[in-house]
Amino acid sequence: MQAIILAAGEGTRMRPLSYTRPKVMLPIMNKPILEHLIESLSKAGVSRVVLVVGYRDDTIRKHFQNEWNGVKFSYANQRRQLGTADALKAAFHLLEDEFLMLNGDAIVSSQDIKNIIDAGPMVLSVKEVPNPEDFGVVEVENGVVKSIVEKPEKPASRLINAGIYYFTEEIVDYVKMTNPSIRGEYEITDSIAMAIRDGHKFRAVEIKNWIDVGYPWDLFRANEWFLSKIKNKIDGTVEDGAVLRNPVIVGEGSIIKAGSYITGPVIIGKNCEIGPNCYIRPFTAIGNDCHIGASVEIKNSIIMSGTKIPHLSYVGDSIIGEKCNLGAGTKIANLRLDGKEIYANVKGKIISTGRRKFGAVIGDNVKTGINVTINVGTMIGNDVFIAPGARVDGYVERGSKVF
Repeated sequence: MQAIILAAGEGTRMRPLSYTRPKVMLPIMNKPILEHLIESLSKAGVSRVVLVVGYRDDTIRKHFQNEWNGVKFSYANQRRQLGTADALKAAFHLLEDEFLMLNGDAIVSSQDIKNIIDAGPMVLSVKEVPNPEDFGVVEVENGVVKSIVEKPEKPASRLINAGIYYFTEEIVDYVKMTNPSIRGEYEITDSIAMAIRDGHKFRAVEIKNWIDVGYPWDLFRANEWFLSKIKNKIDGTVEDGAVLRNPVIVGEGSIIKAGSYITGPVIIGKNCEIGPNCYIRPFTAIGNDCHIGASVEIKNSIIMSGTKIPHLSYVGDSIIGEKCNLGAGTKIANLRLDGKEIYANVKGKIISTGRRKFGAVIGDNVKTGINVTINVGTMIGNDVFIAPGARVDGYVERGSKVF
């Protein structure tokens, strides 16, 4: 079975995290989103994958190369990201008679993929959501797709297109005929709509385990979903006097020093130094080569590789990029005083995160001095320097200095 994975986009709504890596390579439970997807495909019996790449494609090619864990890879370049149909067009020369097509940021179980394969070919995955107006809305009649409309003002149903398809090569003719949408993109949903009008039938398969990762805070839900399934695995060293409760994964070469208290599910990567006397709370993922030091508390956060939080700091409900260094006494607030949901700046627009608890999103190579305070919903770009005692709020452009 062949799968085409669309992985060319930058993921601008994920900035600052996507400045140095494509969205599909953002880590969840210490592995890229794309790796989780490929693992699900492999378990479902897919052994050949075409990756449609573009933005920072070197990161993807270096990670997977031509073969990874028994899955063989080919690559197609989408020079300009002009939509899903355009991405499929870039892979025309590599297509087999039948193939799956998926978005590279999909969080989906292997069982759901098996169900799609069993129902195919010519299948469209659907999922019921509370906000269908943000997606392609699907009308289904007797298990067959009746219509599909991209982001309508008045949705005809709560079923949305989950972005997993099982096509035959017949779809190619409709992709060739697809015109740009009002957004200036070539949408695969328009190709499907044309095929339906010509009498082709697409079965609708509702999937159970699916997470849409559109914004940085969506990474928390995905991280929680994967961490909730882990089992205890200690490959590093745990000193006497350290306490580990519930499932915790500790990578090779890592040391948990005395006085540390870790409540799982938590994953700690390789060659980390944890403690002494720190408190790591559930649903935290700490990458490789990290240092979490004395009297540091971390809750429900994603800490990427090479980052150091050495002492007397608090990080709650936050995402921190690679090779950051937080000075002593750095505190990240994660709850408004009035308890209301928290807003954040994404692409210049202030939008709701839908969360009551949300700290900060911090890019790579950010350094803070001692006693820095970072307010709820703060977005900090790469290579930012924050002086001792500073209070940070809102959006901080990459390369800035905050005093």
